[in-house]
Amino acid sequence: MAGQRARPGAVNAPGAVKRPPQQDRARQTRERLLDVAGALLAEVGIERISTNMIAARAGLTPPALYRYFGDKYAVLEALGRRLMERQNAVLAAWLAHHGPDGIAAMADHIGDLLAQNAAVTRAEPGAVWILRALHASPRLVHIRLESHRHVTDRLTDACAPYVAGIDREKLWSRLRLAVELGFAADEMLYEEDRISADAALANVAAMLRFAMLDLTESV
Repeated sequence: MAGQRARPGAVNAPGAVKRPPQQDRARQTRERLLDVAGALLAEVGIERISTNMIAARAGLTPPALYRYFGDKYAVLEALGRRLMERQNAVLAAWLAHHGPDGIAAMADHIGDLLAQNAAVTRAEPGAVWILRALHASPRLVHIRLESHRHVTDRLTDACAPYVAGIDREKLWSRLRLAVELGFAADEMLYEEDRISADAALANVAAMLRFAMLDLTESV
């Protein structure tokens, strides 16, 4: 039943994803739990982390944790959503600054977007493990997909006024591939040590710049 409390360590507990609290103190407790969970992820990985472990590190009892999260996958989902929201905030600020100046301006500053996104991702506790969880768990894949589609929607909204001759669905599809390339390159850098981060991001920025400028040639 929806109101049933999840057992410690349960994977598919009903009602595992709970609505974020509205009170300031409760929000602070929830954020602290997520910070602790992110740090623990970096230490022990996806398989070993548990709600009991998170509660103990945060100085709370398991029942206190279950007020916010029904199971460890609910914690991972909240971590994923928080990271995606912070990445989306970077995009929103970047679009507000460069979008009004047209596609060329956005293309010329795509490297800034990649660098800022990489910085906010690396500042997130346990970021690499959060990203791995979003890829590995069927329960979490939709979070990454929804976020990448959101990024594509916003880029499409920004580019569409300047390429009125391109069908919106075609524009969206082309930008969706560009979005995936940008995120994939950044995630690769957590594991690939034969390429410097600066060189990789510069090369990807050049590819994406060309792809965006090519939109204006397609009109």
